[in-house]
Amino acid sequence: MAATQIIFWFLSVLALVSALMVILSKSPVYSVLWLIALFFAISGHYILLNAQFLAIVNMIVYAGAIMVLFLFVIMLMNLNNETEPQKNLWIQLTGAISGGCLLMLLISLIKQATEIHGKRLIFENGTIGLIENLGKSLFNEFVIPFEISSVLFLSAMVGAVVIGKK
Repeated sequence: MAATQIIFWFLSVLALVSALMVILSKSPVYSVLWLIALFFAISGHYILLNAQFLAIVNMIVYAGAIMVLFLFVIMLMNLNNETEPQKNLWIQLTGAISGGCLLMLLISLIKQATEIHGKRLIFENGTIGLIENLGKSLFNEFVIPFEISSVLFLSAMVGAVVIGKK
């Protein structure tokens, strides 16, 4: 077995275990920590797919910034079992039915994915996920939407400062 296959299977098992532990953990703090481990496993998959930019952005933005923010919010809220309201039987039944529908959808998608399994894309020189190609595409084909989104973000920051000053 090649080294990339071993790394792939290790990351896949890590991602599945982390995702299950996010759901099964009793403490919200542990759930967030397992979610951070899941994001690192996903970043490893991105690196295996030669998408280094997505891997770095996933680690910095999701695992770094957003999950740390979630962790601080959960720790500041001081969630306990005593403060959590008891869930009614109808809510639990609705959750079980929704989970079953999601499971059926995932099984359907997996069956459809087996039809596509044999087809593979041929990439030019293995440079499909590199930052250089993203930059060329962003500043050649999509320069106007990119600049419009930057103005939108700038106006959102100015709005946040104005609201925060009050």
